[in-house]
Formats: sequence, structure tokens, C-alpha cells
Amino acid sequence: MKMMKDLDKLNTPYYLCDESLLKNNLEILNYVQEQSGAKIILALKGFAMWGTFPLIKKYLKGCTSSGLHEALLAREEFAKDDNSLEVHTYSPAFKDEDIEEIAKISDHIVFNSPNQLFKFKDRVKKINSHVSLSLRINPEHSSSPKEIYNPCGIYSRLGTTLANFDEEVLKYIDGLNFHALCEQDVGALEEVLAAFEEKFSKYFKNLKYINFGGGHHITKKGYDVEKLIKIIKEFRAKYDVEVYLEPGEAVGWETGVLVSSVLDTMHNGMDLAILDTSAEAHMPDTLAMPYRAEIRDSAKAGEKKYTYRLGGNTCLAGDIMGDYSFDEPLKVGDKIIFEDQIHYTFVKNTTFNGIKLPSLVILREDKTLDVVKEFGYEDYKNRLS
Repeated sequence: MKMMKDLDKLNTPYYLCDESLLKNNLEILNYVQEQSGAKIILALKGFAMWGTFPLIKKYLKGCTSSGLHEALLAREEFAKDDNSLEVHTYSPAFKDEDIEEIAKISDHIVFNSPNQLFKFKDRVKKINSHVSLSLRINPEHSSSPKEIYNPCGIYSRLGTTLANFDEEVLKYIDGLNFHALCEQDVGALEEVLAAFEEKFSKYFKNLKYINFGGGHHITKKGYDVEKLIKIIKEFRAKYDVEVYLEPGEAVGWETGVLVSSVLDTMHNGMDLAILDTSAEAHMPDTLAMPYRAEIRDSAKAGEKKYTYRLGGNTCLAGDIMGDYSFDEPLKVGDKIIFEDQIHYTFVKNTTFNGIKLPSLVILREDKTLDVVKEFGYEDYKNRLS
């Protein structure tokens, strides 16, 4: 994605989502739907730029949310006025004060444990007799690259293991869900699915659907889409059930950037640059995963002539993006463009230190720029007291 001249007029920092790149991802996901018969829904926890929902809902079948507020967003901005678009809601534990509203706006509710299902099933059905209930399963198998993102790790609170499965739930549920992947390929799914089937297939009879969860890196270059389609088709035929997938990062993968500016440079044993963005507040997964964000026209330290350690504009000593090298010395005002910063970024942003949240900008398919959200002091103040 080349930067347009009009972007120079925008104040940094800002996230820029390219709608044409997003459409490319959606077409891949829709191809999987059409060829496999699966339903793919958007995981809002990974991508929730609702200014793009008019495009996304042309392709995907709904949203999956992680509680009341995401479910409200899904209903108000994605599924509004279209009853064919589904809202799925899951939480590790639902709260009494939330469950009635969740029941009103959800098409599917996923309970994390038999205890939660037994506690809420009657209230939910009384409010919405059409809502579908399901149970999240922990297949106790995962090849997640980092333990922080491993929902099937030892002592995990996410999902019901075979030892904790209560066959009584089968009277009330329409489906089972599992989620065990994190930006992984179809081979990882194959392994998890084998473990899931081995432990739980005896309970599939009379179920309407199985949800394969998220973490499927379908839109990444090299992902074996045809193998995924084959796996889904065989599973559907074998058990006579519908199949759902709920990717987040696969929707927003490589669809946009975070644009920042150099505020100052200095030298303290090495050259340093301070940016008007923050790894801690604006790119949290670079620290939590951790991973090294790619920067346009840069290289690893020492590979180009001028090497800098890039840091954020907060007082956290560890607010560091990393060491990068450039062809020319950095100067105040230079733009630093972090690649692939649309998924799992602004959905996790904080206002730590009162730092300004990056604006949200969409480059529409017709190449017009749409600044859909700018943030300021009130956004910081209103979350405090």
C-alpha cells in the first residue's frame, strides 16, 4: 500500500485501513464459505473498525463477541436491519446484570462451563426463545506459539475439558465450540480437530453445529485454503452438522498501517528517536507476544547505514518498538510507518499517560480518505473520575 499525498495533511498518529486490501481478504474468506459450506463470522476482539462493516457484512455471516459491549456493537452496526446476520456472544463468565440484554440481542450464546449454562439457560430462553445455546470445549491440545495466547494450556479457565463435561448439557445445547489456535496454519487445525473428535465426537449426535473458533490464518500468503475446505467438507459430511469459523486477524491481516512521526532524536550510547505513538498503548501485542513490528523502508539494526532505537512518547522505560536501521538519518517530522497494524491494535488501545489515541482512517475503494474517528482529551477524561 503506497501512501497518498493527502495523508501528509493528517495529524499523526493514525491507523489507516485500506478498504481494497480488506476486500481482498474478504473474498478469500468468502471463497472458503462458498466451497466448504461453512459460515465465517467476524471476531470483534481482533477487528472492530465498524466503519468498515458495510463492506464486511456483504461477505461474512455475522459477528462473534466477547461480552455485552461487543454484542451491542455487533447488533447496532453489523446486524441491524438484517436478521440473516448472526450475533454470537461468548464470555468466560456472564454477569447477572448483563445476561438479559445479551439474551435480547444475541442469536447464539456460548457458555464456558456447564455451571454457567445451567445457571442462565432458563432466563435466556424466557427472554429469547429463538436463541441458540452452545458450550465451549477445551480439547486440551494446542500448538499456540506463545503461552499467553494458549487457551488450552495447563490450568486454563477457557472452555470445558472432557473431565468436566456434564452430559446433562446435551438436553439444552445446539452446538459445541472450541478455540485453540493463534495465527496458525491448517496443519495446526488438523491436529486440534483430531483431539477434539477423539474426546467429544460421541456427543455430536443431534447437534446442529460445531464452531472451530478463530486463529485460522486463512488470508496469510501460503495458507493452504484448499486443504481447509477439504477438512470442513469432510467434517460436515461425517457428522451432518454446520461448521462455523470466527477469525479476527484473518479479516484485518495486512490491511493497513499505523503512521507516526519523529518528535525528537538524541544519542545515549546509540542513536535514539522518540515517536508520537507508543508500543505500550498503541501496539500492545508487540510487547505481549512479543514480536517485532515491520517498519516501511527500514531494516534490522546495522543492515542500513543509520541505526536507531525507536521509543514511545510515554514515561514507561520499556515503551520501546525496537532497533531499526534506515538509509538516511531520522529527523524531526519524519513519518514512521508500522506495517500490518490493524488487527489486535486499536481494539486493545489504552490512554496510559494520557497519550492521545491514534485516529482511525479508512482509505475507501474509490481512493477517498475517510477520517472516521479522532480522539482527544475528552476520551481520556471520560474513562476516569
